[in-house]
Amino acid sequence: MPRMHRDRVSDKEKGGGRLRLFVQLAFAVLLNGYAVGFAKGRIFTGKLKGLCVPVLNCYSCPGALGACPIGSVQAMLSGVESKIPFYVLGFLMLFGALFGRLLCGFVCPFGLVQDLLHKIPGKKLKVPKKTDRLLRFVKYGVLLVFVILLPLLFRNGAGAGDPFFCKYICPAGTLEGGIPLLLTNEGLRDLAGALFGWKTAVLAAVLVGSVFIPRFFCRYLCPLGAFYALFNRFSLYRMMVDKEKCVHCGKCSERCPMALNVPENVCSGECIRCGKCKSVCPTGAVSSGFELKPEKREVPKTQNEG
Repeated sequence: MPRMHRDRVSDKEKGGGRLRLFVQLAFAVLLNGYAVGFAKGRIFTGKLKGLCVPVLNCYSCPGALGACPIGSVQAMLSGVESKIPFYVLGFLMLFGALFGRLLCGFVCPFGLVQDLLHKIPGKKLKVPKKTDRLLRFVKYGVLLVFVILLPLLFRNGAGAGDPFFCKYICPAGTLEGGIPLLLTNEGLRDLAGALFGWKTAVLAAVLVGSVFIPRFFCRYLCPLGAFYALFNRFSLYRMMVDKEKCVHCGKCSERCPMALNVPENVCSGECIRCGKCKSVCPTGAVSSGFELKPEKREVPKTQNEG
């Protein structure tokens, strides 16, 4: 490829990266815009808090203006009178059907944190394909077991369950809610015990993992990502590959943070629609947008693809 063309591709990639970063930052500020909460160490309790946001964003974050959908699901399932969270499920299904995991790639604040951490210079890890494939199923187990089954099945003396994922796992909750509240509220610091120590360790493991493996939490642990992944193959917004333009150079797969074979799995449930493959494609074969009949433009598996 001529040097000038390589430079144009590089400029396109940089421009796309800057635009995506701006969108991610804008959504992080929009979803957590209650600045008074960060200053005074208290959470927002206005009417907006009764509404869900479409991404993982802790209810207890001092700046959060809406409710986390995973937390809302668990709150309804773990109540003394368990209720099916029709409103939350319908809300998530609507966003999933429209956008798929585009929300993970552009809207989720914790996704932004992982992206920034992976920019730290140093040697990165490449997970073997078989191991990576198996680990991706863990997030579906987290969704089924920790978000749904445990809150439903395990009850205390009063008949209520625990929000197991939020209470014992969620690193976004620790980062966005637990740590800021403890830093600004002395009374809460006195109450922090072994449970907070455990959650801090989980957070540390996820953050370190994100430095070496892109989107570590999204790939292997996020229950909301698992839910949206179920809609990726038929969501209206999708990534597409034009088989006539694709030259199988491998640049798209090389840049993919989710380690996908892009020509073969462009509509995989793992794709977060970040657009990196599109920005490095030398022939413009990769595109994105709302498409009703994308199957005509997808590339079948070739003999040299693994």
